[in-house]
Amino acid sequence: MAEWIGIGRRARRCYGFDEVALVPGSLTVNPNEVDTSWVIGKYTFKVPILAAAMDGVVDVEFAVAMGKLGGIAVLNLDGIQTRYEKPSEVLDQIANATPEEATKLVQSVYLKTVKEKLIAQRIKEIKEHKVPAVVSCIPQNAQKYAAIAQRAGCDIFVVQSTVATVKHVASEYKVLNLEKFCKNSKIPIIVGNCVTYEIATELMEIGASGLLVGVGPGAACTTRGVLGIGVPQITSTVDASAARDHFYKRRGKYVSIITDGGMRIGGEICKAFAAGADAVMVGSAFAKANEAPGRGYHWGMATSHANLPRGTRIQVQTTGSLKDILFGPAKVDDGSQNLVGALKTSMGSLGASNVKEMHDVEIIIAPSIQTEGKVFQVGQRVGMGK
Repeated sequence: MAEWIGIGRRARRCYGFDEVALVPGSLTVNPNEVDTSWVIGKYTFKVPILAAAMDGVVDVEFAVAMGKLGGIAVLNLDGIQTRYEKPSEVLDQIANATPEEATKLVQSVYLKTVKEKLIAQRIKEIKEHKVPAVVSCIPQNAQKYAAIAQRAGCDIFVVQSTVATVKHVASEYKVLNLEKFCKNSKIPIIVGNCVTYEIATELMEIGASGLLVGVGPGAACTTRGVLGIGVPQITSTVDASAARDHFYKRRGKYVSIITDGGMRIGGEICKAFAAGADAVMVGSAFAKANEAPGRGYHWGMATSHANLPRGTRIQVQTTGSLKDILFGPAKVDDGSQNLVGALKTSMGSLGASNVKEMHDVEIIIAPSIQTEGKVFQVGQRVGMGK
């Protein structure tokens, strides 16, 4: 499976979204009759697309809007919403900064200490609207923040870092015992991020209810350029999904796989499900929504790192409402709106009645899939040529 890359060293070939395509089978299904729902813990959601825990994407208003549409938006407890009583003023500053000023400004605004009272307040503000409250933080803060969040009525808690492992070595701070944390939690715990079969298996063994899969593919993330690490999303999703299926056969517990990052348009989301995802998490696609707090801008979670930023602020523009982006009608020609409609139409064309059946569709290696016959679109920078 691996190829020689030099004397005594082999590397295996891995694949991303642009390198594969999905093959129709012998059956088609009415797209209006397919089931896109997914399950985590005791919860079932009809929209299998999560909004990423990024400050340019999710605030209370966005989380409420997403919840009312049947999905999940994850609020970042390490972010601006819990550091500032009036986060809108800070978000205005970030949106108005020049490209040269942006990273330094983002670094400075995240120096303010998180207020524990704001953690509870934001969760209660979401719950007042009778929608799920889902929040995220880094492992170092998980023990403290999870206790506050659960008391405030949080439904699902996400522990998220660039690379998640069960074993972590550190002398500067107390290491989170992930196994104890998951087993003592009264609500589902999603853990991320991982990209391999082995680590996915280990995280399932210690009690995670869901896994985020992906290191560095996000539109505003520069981890792959700064650190040189990551695995393309098709391969990482296939490998993590294989771990899920094998774990289910051995333990009888189904752990949801959530492909996180690298998906801009409907076709890429469809490919993630075909690779084995139960749900996907996206940031930049939702940063374009009218309801998003970023004012048409989006920045990675590690952009604020004081010493080694691994993200940048990008301009994505505001293109429509959250409803347009999820359910249409699409007003743009590049596949970035009506994402659920795209998924349903793809599933119907492939003969998949539900997400689990989508896992079994044929995938082929097709590096020309993005450019074949698209010379006019590329030349005019429309549709798939953008």
